[in-house]
Amino acid sequence: MKRILVPTDFSKQAENALKVAAQIAKKIGSEIYVLNSLELPLHLASSNETSSKPESLFFIQLSKKYFEELLKKPYLEGLLIHEAIMGHGEVYDDVNNVIEEKDIDLVIMGSHGNNGFMEMFIGSNTEKVVRTSKAPVLVIKNDHVEFKTKNFVYATDFSEESKKPFIEVQKIATTIESHLNLLYVNTPGDFKTTSEINEKIADFVKDITVEDYSITIYNDTSVERGILNFAKDSDAHLLGMGTHGRKGLSHFFNGSVSEDLVNHANMPVITFKI
Repeated sequence: MKRILVPTDFSKQAENALKVAAQIAKKIGSEIYVLNSLELPLHLASSNETSSKPESLFFIQLSKKYFEELLKKPYLEGLLIHEAIMGHGEVYDDVNNVIEEKDIDLVIMGSHGNNGFMEMFIGSNTEKVVRTSKAPVLVIKNDHVEFKTKNFVYATDFSEESKKPFIEVQKIATTIESHLNLLYVNTPGDFKTTSEINEKIADFVKDITVEDYSITIYNDTSVERGILNFAKDSDAHLLGMGTHGRKGLSHFFNGSVSEDLVNHANMPVITFKI
């Protein structure tokens, strides 16, 4: 994991993500790319001469000022930091452009949500990046003085399509030196017998490369509840899942998870594109 991208709007939540990126980068020797995607007024963003307009120059100079202050932070000392200012399109477009141009291995973003995973993913730039990013996205909700990664719970249905992102899952788990706990949630609505589940698991893990892993079959009333309940019960440091746009995230986090349960799930989440 050589290159980490941190999109920023210079908010506290974005800085929480940058602090985590700094901890990871110092541990494994990564470079950090910090991107400020200017959310310009429509008439400026759509112009071919954006950088030359006085109004645009104001936003660009303001971004440079914030960058100058940010890069003086003590926690960034000794790290190789690249800064970028973009603003010709949507935030997720800018993020994906940088991912391709700089061969980014991991995106780390802060969340503006206050009450759990629902707020973290609904109606935000973070949600849009998670849906479209070609690289894994780590979503940080809180300030982590020490970013713990020893217990990584990855929820999967062990299906054929889930094998593709699992290659990246293993890379991440190995890089951050985490125990990988593969979680299958068995529910009444989609009940599988022990033999059926074991057959799916056996096919899924036959080519596994990570050494430190375990498998858990967890019974609950829904996949959503099972993931969050197990994460809480196992004292998870990091929760992961695969996603292919709306289908992936909405399956786990839209509508059926009670507010009280969601509010207890405060650990970071990492998503992998299927």
